[in-house]
Amino acid sequence: MSARTQLARPEARFETDAQAADTEEPSGHPHGVRATARIRAAYNGRVTTLPQLHSDGPFHLRRMHTGGKAAKVGIIGAMSAPLGGDRLALDITAEDRAELEVTTAAATLALRGPTTAPATYEVRLTAGEGATLRWLPQPLISTAGSNLRQTCTVDLAATSRLLLREEQLLGRASEKPGHLVSRIRVHRAGRPLLDQHTAYGDPEPGWDGPAVLGGHRAIGQILIVDPELNVHRDPVLLREGTKDGCAVLAPLAGGPALLATALAPTSSALRELLAEALAHALGP
Repeated sequence: MSARTQLARPEARFETDAQAADTEEPSGHPHGVRATARIRAAYNGRVTTLPQLHSDGPFHLRRMHTGGKAAKVGIIGAMSAPLGGDRLALDITAEDRAELEVTTAAATLALRGPTTAPATYEVRLTAGEGATLRWLPQPLISTAGSNLRQTCTVDLAATSRLLLREEQLLGRASEKPGHLVSRIRVHRAGRPLLDQHTAYGDPEPGWDGPAVLGGHRAIGQILIVDPELNVHRDPVLLREGTKDGCAVLAPLAGGPALLATALAPTSSALRELLAEALAHALGP
């Protein structure tokens, strides 16, 4: 199976809907939750195994049946999180030649907590030589009154492959979003490939203006890194000028990588746009 086919293979899916996420506010964690869950995948010469699967705090990790050589892990929320003051982290590693896919069972709700201090949610992804890592969570929903700092740090070897999807929904139905600050930092073979910082919601200036979101409330991106990827192409605009949102697919300098960034009015429209961008990226 080629690397391109591996990246394009459909993800393991849960029956979820970000719009149908629980809307009841929890009582909160008075002192905040400190939790780090860890996933480590290793290749034993035949299949990918999971020598480390450590659940913690709100993260309940579950092995998923694959029927192939890859390993899949689903993350199930064991409590309401992140809330103000929480410190949460996911540490995910695919060792040399391992093939690992990780997803979440439901949308992540950033909620206001008993303190105005921001919650932090850090995802650390590492892929070794010849490894394939797919990080495909359900959307993050920034609810009214929440305050979240989210970071995703990725460390790739020169021959590893990555498929990363990030989706953010600013507020539930007829609701203003909270304050959401997000950063993605990617290094490949020790060199920087991507460093992106975004911030939405009050008190950020101009975040909902025509130069940023233009009235849309769903934003997302897909990052593809693959040594066999065809990156000799110009940026492509998808659905430009439509009410269903738009996306741009562009190569990244310094690596065999493509980044798709999309805006849409709803989470479902965003997912369709990102799927279209992925198909375009992996096509001939």
